[in-house]
Parts: sequence; structure tokens; C-alpha cells
Amino acid sequence: MATITPEMIKELREVTGVGMSKCKEALVESGGDMEKAIDYLRKIGMASAVKKEGREAKEGTIGFFHGTDNLTVIEVNCETDFVAQNERFRTFVADICELASQIKPRSLEAFIDQKYHKDPTLTVDQYRNLVIQALGENIQIKRIEIILKDKDASLGTYSHMGGKLFTVVEITGARNQEELAKEIAMHVAAENPEYVSSEDVPNSVKAREEEIAKAQITGKPANVIEKIVLGKIKAYCDQFCLNCQKFIKDQSQTVGQIVDAKSKQIGKPLKIRRFWRWRVGN
Repeated sequence: MATITPEMIKELREVTGVGMSKCKEALVESGGDMEKAIDYLRKIGMASAVKKEGREAKEGTIGFFHGTDNLTVIEVNCETDFVAQNERFRTFVADICELASQIKPRSLEAFIDQKYHKDPTLTVDQYRNLVIQALGENIQIKRIEIILKDKDASLGTYSHMGGKLFTVVEITGARNQEELAKEIAMHVAAENPEYVSSEDVPNSVKAREEEIAKAQITGKPANVIEKIVLGKIKAYCDQFCLNCQKFIKDQSQTVGQIVDAKSKQIGKPLKIRRFWRWRVGN
């Protein structure tokens, strides 16, 4: 039997909001598996669908740079918010975002060995170490994303909480729709969807939600259970799929309906292709 530690119980409680005793029970029943413990609590009606965000929040910022043919996004971590707001730290983040946009590195590992464009005597990693010496904190480049700009698409970006939360939305079908993409990026920041549409939800996830829904229903005819389960699956999609979510600026319409309305207005078939939602430390 797996050892259930107080730390595991505390983590499950933070994720679900359920009392300590029930969290311990769920972990025991699931053999210490956190995901199964969450499902156990949901099946017995103790926890609703949980959006899993990392509990450990490291400090830092998410920088970005709009190049001619790409959008570059980089997360840089530090130890304190004080340093995250420091001008030298911010300059470092801006510099490496600009460089990455120019050279489009194939990986983070390859990038840190590149020559720093403003001082070729230094590599990116050596530049990072100089900033560490100046600011007195450990600084790490955590991740990097180079998003190529499609000639028939629009990218919208939104930076929140001083760069601690950053979102990107790509809309295909037309250029010059950055404002619409930005508004939807703001929605992504607020509502944290996991998929673009219901078609993107993996069958394994749908099967899991169906199992949980059936576990919550007793004493009903099979045809009634089927309708309830379908309703539960739809509710899941309404909560976690971007196109199905109520638009934060107009709750009378879904995000998908907002995009469809713009399509009719400009006479071009617009579609949300993908989105990114980065949070410092996650």
C-alpha cells in the first residue's frame, strides 16, 4: 500500500477544497494517485470538475517579441517578485526575446549556447550569469516558444499581472483580425479553457466524464441516464472548450458565436486554430 503523507493530503485539499479526512480517504482508496483521488471525490459528489494548475508559484515574468514572421514567447524565472520588477531583469528578458525571434532556435538548450547579439563575446547563458551576479538571485530561462505567423491568420496577445500571465490566440481565415484575437486572448486569461472545441476533447477524457456522471446517478431508467450523461458531457465542454464558453464581454454569446458573427461581417470564414496560456511557475 502506498504511503499517504500529510503533504499529499494538503495538496489534494488545495486542489479540491475538500476536507482533510475525505482527502485522506480518497488517497487511500486510490493508492496515492492524485488524479484518481480527484476522480474518487468527484464520484461521491465531494468535488466538482477541477482545473489543475500548479500549486507551486515561482516568481519571474513572461516576455514576448513580435518579429516580422514570428511571435516569440519566453518565460524567465527568478526568486522574488522584487527582482522580477527590476529594470535590469526586464531588459534581460526583452533582449533574449528579440534575439530568439531573430535566430529561431530549435530548442531552449540550443538557445542558451547562442551568441548574444548585442555583445558577441558572450553567450546567452553567460549574459544570464552576469545578470545573476548583478541582482544576487538565481535566474533561469524556463521555456521558449516560437510561433510562426501564417500569412492568412491573425495573432492576438494579452499580458496580465505584470507579465505573470500571458495568452496568445491564433485566428485563421484573414489578416488584420488582431483586435478580435486579443479580446479572445483576454477571455482565455480569465476563463482558462483546455481545448478549442468539443471535437478536440480526447475520447479518454469524455469516457472519464461519462464514468463520473454515471456514478452520480442512481435509480433512473437507462434512457434517462443516457440523457443526463449527455447533458453532463455538454456541461463539461461548455466549461472547458473555448468555442463553447460564454464570452466574458458578452455573456449572451459564446466565443464561437462571436467569431462566427465577425466572419459574416467581413465575409471571410474565421476560425480559432489554437491558443496558448502561460502562467509563471506553471
